[in-house]
Amino acid sequence: MSMDISEYQDIILSLRKLKPDPIVLATRNEGKVRELQQLLLGTDFKITSMASFPGVPEVVEDGDTFEANAIKKAQVVAATMGRTTLADDSGLVVDYLSGAPGVHSARFAGPGHDDTANNQKLLQLLSGVPQEKRTARFCCVVAIATPDGKVATTRGTCEGIIIEKLKGKNGFGYDPLFLIPRYGKTFAELDSATKNTISHRGQALQKARVILAAAADKGNS
Repeated sequence: MSMDISEYQDIILSLRKLKPDPIVLATRNEGKVRELQQLLLGTDFKITSMASFPGVPEVVEDGDTFEANAIKKAQVVAATMGRTTLADDSGLVVDYLSGAPGVHSARFAGPGHDDTANNQKLLQLLSGVPQEKRTARFCCVVAIATPDGKVATTRGTCEGIIIEKLKGKNGFGYDPLFLIPRYGKTFAELDSATKNTISHRGQALQKARVILAAAADKGNS
């Protein structure tokens, strides 16, 4: 993809100085791990996840923005493990709900609740709301952090509509309720290749790939 990388020179230079340890994905969410690994296929970078390091504590996501949470996760894990770390924070922003659930998307129904509970709460809050007022978007921020404290972020968004009942078996989270009008399908009904092309996470990670590729290309020259 075409992208101006001039603003990312600090992180690129830092990446070139590091030994080629696998990049750590700062998540234990298996759904995210699968998506991130698929989106990074074909690069020269080896990937591992937090599931391989059970001793590393979870990072509390207490930021007010997706950027703040992604940066915190990436920097804490990078500093703790001494490895380049890629973290993301993402969520659903519903216009009728003034931006909720937003950064609270994963725990919308409260601590200890799952995707089913989150979806049920969303449907309850939108009960009786007409389709034209059910507009929403998924947002994702990816942060790349190096052990020396350098960090860069990329962002992606995907517009859609919240439907009235679950459709589809793929994906996770709010995917079965998030309809993409131009496809006439929810995220959970799309195949992985299509979803990764248009999704908020796919967009943000493709931009992150450009940064990683720029570091790898120069390092090999």
